Amino acid sequence: MIPHSYLEFERPIAELTVKIEELSSMGRAADVNIAEEVQKLSQKRDKLLHQIYEKVSPWQICQLSRHPERPYFFDYVEHLFDDFQELHGDRAFADDQAIVGGLARFHGRSVMLVGQQKGRDTKEKLKRNFGMARPEGYRKALRLFKLAERFDIPVLTFIDTAGAWPGIDAEERGQSEAIATNLLELSRLRVPIICTVIGEGGSGGALAIGVGDRLLMQQYTSYSVISPEGCAAILWRDRAFAEQAAQTLKLTAKDLLELKLIDEIIPEPLGGAHRYPKEAAAILDKRLQDNLNHLMILPEDKLLEQRQQNLRQLGIFQS
Repeated sequence: MIPHSYLEFERPIAELTVKIEELSSMGRAADVNIAEEVQKLSQKRDKLLHQIYEKVSPWQICQLSRHPERPYFFDYVEHLFDDFQELHGDRAFADDQAIVGGLARFHGRSVMLVGQQKGRDTKEKLKRNFGMARPEGYRKALRLFKLAERFDIPVLTFIDTAGAWPGIDAEERGQSEAIATNLLELSRLRVPIICTVIGEGGSGGALAIGVGDRLLMQQYTSYSVISPEGCAAILWRDRAFAEQAAQTLKLTAKDLLELKLIDEIIPEPLGGAHRYPKEAAAILDKRLQDNLNHLMILPEDKLLEQRQQNLRQLGIFQS
């Protein structure tokens, strides 16, 4: 799939793609065989793609993690899982559409899925609040976690949010408490948990569904306590320093693996998951299956002991 929108650093790729499409159209219209010329341009584009993506900066990776055509939670549900049954509501206040989840089958095994969904068009973005959940969203997630524990079903979470919704309404209903409760309950949930960053991992909004036995990140995703723009606004009082902030925050999968904050980087097809979503899903499928198979054979007490040890050993510290 060729994306309909290109980021600024992808402009040379976009220009070559347009030339290839124009040349192909001219050849078909004139009934002329120009396959050789098209092939040369395609090879040039592929080479350029390699050159650009071999040296993407943290700021560019942050942009890729937010790409409007990047696969979202429901895209991976369609590609990876069978018999998905969405479950709604927190049984207390409302059904927050920024966080979605439900039961599904993964290679014949029942699993509980929980993820953030941003929305594609304006109507859906507003419905899902751009993937930024309110307290009822995190309480819905907690209800699904507890349901999975009751029936001994492993949990798979998919992180993709700029952060928890910072509005007054969310604060009034206990946003911080809802996130903190999820952190506590996930740390002692008695079933395997695999968390995967599939886009943007922002602050407590990501952490609230991000505590588990394995934390995976796709290659061109980001995970940080604050967005580069927010960091720049605080430290430099100017959002124009976002690129510098992204470099300093160490928010890429490579950085976080080196800092021992995540367990694994999941490769993406050349050009990112937004360019070839089916291929990206196939790679993710294999890594989820391998990790889940490993966790499912652990006795419950060993699973919890290992999770607690992992949480206590997070990161690298220097005195």
